[in-house]
Amino acid sequence: MKRELFDAIESYMYSCMDGSAHDTQHVYRVLWNGLQIAATETDVDYDVLIAACLLHDIGRPEQLADPTLCHAQVGEEKAGDFLAGLGLEEDFIQKVCHCIRTHRFSNRCTPRTIEAMILFDADKLDVTGLIGIARTLQYQGQNDHPLYTLRPDGLPSDGTADPAKSFFQEYKRKLEPLYDTFYTASGAAMAQQHKKAAEAFYSTLYRQVCQGIQEGKATLADILE
Repeated sequence: MKRELFDAIESYMYSCMDGSAHDTQHVYRVLWNGLQIAATETDVDYDVLIAACLLHDIGRPEQLADPTLCHAQVGEEKAGDFLAGLGLEEDFIQKVCHCIRTHRFSNRCTPRTIEAMILFDADKLDVTGLIGIARTLQYQGQNDHPLYTLRPDGLPSDGTADPAKSFFQEYKRKLEPLYDTFYTASGAAMAQQHKKAAEAFYSTLYRQVCQGIQEGKATLADILE
């Protein structure tokens, strides 16, 4: 990719990005992940991949303002208009747009090209391990979601099948099953390297919360008449 084109795309990405958990550093981590995965694959169009990595989350502000919108679909439209304005070929634009449209796991849109598969995996890698934990906590705080909810017995729910929003619920709903959703062998291997750290953090935090509540209630019961 020519430096001039990279700079133009990067500058447009900066003008679109908003939010703490999905910020410009998330975009760069996805790009770095994508380049690592691409090095293990064949016939990768690096121009398509780099453009898609830089632009994959430019629809986030619109989704944040209106949760009924899908940032992948909005981003696809914005990217298409922007790249067309640069006078780029339609085939290139369509390949980039396909990557952006299919990068979101909840879309259920299947990536059909190696570049789209790499972007999907590179984006999901940034939700694995302790980076994924940190970003999820950041996002939960930004949206005023609690760390945990309580079961009828007064102890914290571990998040399993919990309808109420919380960090524990998001971990069980999204983070825990994420490791079986990768398309590339190198992406899956990288994710597995991060998995144990995330599991240890969650289990330790859950035990600590439960222990604090149980011991606190027992102490209070002894004090109160």
